[in-house]
Amino acid sequence: MIPPMLGIIGAANASEREWCEAYDAGRLAAKRGWILVCGGLSGVMEAASKGAFERGGTIVGILPFGDSKQANKYVTIPIATNMGHARNVIIAHTAEMLIAVGGSEGTLSEIAISRKLGKPVFAIGSWDIAGTVEVSSAPEAIEMCQKYLDEKIPKEV
Repeated sequence: MIPPMLGIIGAANASEREWCEAYDAGRLAAKRGWILVCGGLSGVMEAASKGAFERGGTIVGILPFGDSKQANKYVTIPIATNMGHARNVIIAHTAEMLIAVGGSEGTLSEIAISRKLGKPVFAIGSWDIAGTVEVSSAPEAIEMCQKYLDEKIPKEV
């Protein structure tokens, strides 16, 4: 069985708070055994990757470039797409649920695609888009993801 796949999305230029929230989200996801899916570059993506890496997690980086060596140093599985921003569609399709931390237009596209696909997006200081759930911190976002998984997968009786 494949572990849950959590997308953590956000800008390549992260504020200190965004970096810390993304790092915590990555760390907490890896602690639960979830696979991290991200854009594989700097900022929010690198922070989440580092947090997951330090907990022994698996980090899939969906890169916009054609060279897997351009991934941040914490990505354990780099996917070189050579698709530019179009790689955001792959991130949205691959992740079961997403946490958006800050972000700019690229993050907006990932949120929109994810919502179009019916996937939950938990936002920490990110875009206010219909259907996203605003949360105040990484621990709260991870708990909301767990609640989503618990409701999605019925318990055996």
